[in-house]
Amino acid sequence: MEPVEVRSENFGTIVLGADKPVLVDFWATWCGPCRMMAPVVAQIAAEHPELLVCKVNTDDAPDLAEKYGVMSIPTLMAFQNGQPIGTTVGYQPAEAVLELFK
Repeated sequence: MEPVEVRSENFGTIVLGADKPVLVDFWATWCGPCRMMAPVVAQIAAEHPELLVCKVNTDDAPDLAEKYGVMSIPTLMAFQNGQPIGTTVGYQPAEAVLELFK
């Protein structure tokens, strides 16, 4: 499955209301490391149907970045039952990202 684009208006419904664990990629189009991370995020989305994978463009949703303390991008944040359970910043291999859910 492809990552789901999420905005401020639907973050609560899609991410916080999800019935399975959620990986959120906070990114921006101008960010080089974010572009490097994109194939890893897409791979996780394709190979792990037990996860909902979402992307939040921090330029379009600065309120979400502020609310969740995103200071640099890419920031990947794991959510379970509407609560953040882990965060990683910068380029990471898929295995390191998936460790957020363990």
